[in-house]
Amino acid sequence: MTFPLSRRSALLGAAAVTGLALAGRPAEAGTSAFSTARRRWVEMMLADPARLEGSAGAVLRKLDPDPRRPSLWDDLPMGHPSNGNFNRSYNRMRALALGWATPGTRMHHDRDVARTAIKALDFLHRHAYNEHLDRRGSNWYWWEIGVPRALTDTCALLYEAIPDDRLERWLRPLHRWCPDADHRAGTSVPETGANRAGKAMAVAVHGVLTHDSRLIKRARSAISDKRGGGRWSLLRLTRGPGDGFYRDGSFIQHDLFPYTGSYGVDYLDGIARLVTLLSGSPWAITDPDLDNVFDIVERSFVPVVFDGLMMDGLRGRQISVQGHRDVTSGQKAMEAILNLLPAAPDKHAERWRPLVKGWLTRNPALTTPPQARALMADPTIAPGERTVGTYVFADMDRVVHRRPTWAYTISMSSSRIAAVEGMNRENLHGWYTADGMTYLYTEDLTHWNDELWPTIDPYRLPGTTVDRRKRANVPHGARYRPPTRWAGGAALGNLGVAAMQLDAENSSLRAKKAWFLLDDAVIALGAGITASDGRRVETVVENRNTGRAHPDLSRGDSWIHLPDVAGYVTLGDARMKVVRDRRTGRWRDIDRGATTGGDGERHTRHYTTIVLDHGVDPGRERYAYAVLPGATSESTAAFAAEPYVEVLANGSRVQAVRSGDVLAAAFWRAGSVDGVEVDGPCAVLISRTGSELRVAVSDPTRTRDKIRVRLAWPVRSLERGSRSVRLRKRTLTVEVGGSRGRTHTATLTLPSEPPPIHVYPDLKLLT
Repeated sequence: MTFPLSRRSALLGAAAVTGLALAGRPAEAGTSAFSTARRRWVEMMLADPARLEGSAGAVLRKLDPDPRRPSLWDDLPMGHPSNGNFNRSYNRMRALALGWATPGTRMHHDRDVARTAIKALDFLHRHAYNEHLDRRGSNWYWWEIGVPRALTDTCALLYEAIPDDRLERWLRPLHRWCPDADHRAGTSVPETGANRAGKAMAVAVHGVLTHDSRLIKRARSAISDKRGGGRWSLLRLTRGPGDGFYRDGSFIQHDLFPYTGSYGVDYLDGIARLVTLLSGSPWAITDPDLDNVFDIVERSFVPVVFDGLMMDGLRGRQISVQGHRDVTSGQKAMEAILNLLPAAPDKHAERWRPLVKGWLTRNPALTTPPQARALMADPTIAPGERTVGTYVFADMDRVVHRRPTWAYTISMSSSRIAAVEGMNRENLHGWYTADGMTYLYTEDLTHWNDELWPTIDPYRLPGTTVDRRKRANVPHGARYRPPTRWAGGAALGNLGVAAMQLDAENSSLRAKKAWFLLDDAVIALGAGITASDGRRVETVVENRNTGRAHPDLSRGDSWIHLPDVAGYVTLGDARMKVVRDRRTGRWRDIDRGATTGGDGERHTRHYTTIVLDHGVDPGRERYAYAVLPGATSESTAAFAAEPYVEVLANGSRVQAVRSGDVLAAAFWRAGSVDGVEVDGPCAVLISRTGSELRVAVSDPTRTRDKIRVRLAWPVRSLERGSRSVRLRKRTLTVEVGGSRGRTHTATLTLPSEPPPIHVYPDLKLLT
């Protein structure tokens, strides 16, 4: 099939060169390292032709060059570079080139399409991106990463059709704007994390396309940067503060923000592509720190991907970007893992194959990439089960609790981790997304990506305690960090405790909030809720997007059941208030970024909101409630009538619960509960099975050198534990100094028949 070019060729005017040959360069030797690398790069970009057909075809149909604007599409007038439309134009050219290079599309290797693309790239070079232009206050990222990445990809895809002189001309600006991946162009500012990875890709592919080994070596050196003790290396873990991957799996970008699901995915994608690009070539990455990348997949990504969905609590301001949903980030992370598979050690590869197959099997929204087709067809590889466990990411104030059928994420903030990032007019209503917001993932894989962010009430996010004041849009450069150091938790197998001290921005609202993560329930406690601004204060138990209808609710005096979601039970005198409404919003309302801004289409969704009303100017109010994911209405009612969880304390000194033989506590300062005494702030989990006692301790404040925990039982011996734990009689001394809030564990042996100190209720799982 051919595409008409007459009008486009005329409009391109001086940029047009008639009679352009499809093959503009001599054939290369099949064993050329450069051509091998280029083909690999192209293969990693190829996708399902049916998926590409529409996007590439739309780019071509709407192409309407006009040097008077000047622009290639009438909806992307370039004019001043600050509008970012030149960056978006290059992204569209990449989409067109991808359609041309992908076998199975109607435009595959079509000569007329190639001519159109070449003329359009000439047009952009002349009017939008060359080495003589001035940025004029526009976003540095477009010039140094956005366009270089899109341009080098486009040239790799169209390579066989591009004359030598054009390739050299179009790539010449990169010598000014993206000469290396080490520094921001023309400055001494070092590049870090995803930005360094993005530049390294552009520089490496630039070298591959122009047969310049120096550029490829420059990119490889940036990946393994040894300067400054390797602090900017993409292959080394960081001890902080600032950007990078941490040993506990946390990932920080822009100094203060958790970004595993956004910049972290870009990093992983970049490293995976570069490893594949250079593997077996004269420029192969031989740095022994490369092994860290495979561990990063396990520690940082596997725990936060739920059936191929990247958890929104790890995506930062990207939650407001219409074109980047949880499934978009999850798909990209999955493809990066697939790209790493050929280079991965067997212990990782054997785990990743069923893991990815499980995601693709359970989530129809994911697209099976070419790299996974053999995997999906292999009957010897069974789909893997969902990841299970509790993960405390202390270096980014996030906790993830995963059970076989559900997952629960808690987003917190502190003096170390900022509450919300505002940048480029994105995330305009993200005020409370790290004030203890909770994310419940269930069998419904559409909830968080079903137009939720433009339609949810941003003042009533699940898990948060807020006042009802009207707020302005999050400003550019917002980096509010609460003054409190108390945010974090501890994990013991499949159990966890998380807590944060709420110190609301520009408000007198204060509260102590804790969550206790059990096998089939989450217990949420709040204490010391005070405010004096004359505004009403609420705690939001749930705010669930139920799509296009309100489902029937079941409820009793102290419980509410939302079908196919969870049961909710108050553990005390408070009564839950239910608000059911239809909310309408636009992506444009929460993201007005130059290159990411949402459209003006109005979306309407139904919400069931459950709140606890603390009144106006509360004084030392509190709350206690249970979330029972996947529970039936009958089991919710049964739990409300006879809960198997007891709230032992809910005050300013300690918040604690007991469930069977499990004790979980957040000690805000020295104190005791149920026979267990500590000498300062800490999180504690204790689980007893017969004569074995397992203990987990952490210091979320990072202010202690030692924590002493006096147990309620006589102890026979310390069987095993972290090197930081010592036992003397019934007192554990835990060396927590310098451990960055991580969990320290110990397994103890009790006398064969320890004296009871508590009458435990039977632990019965409600199904």
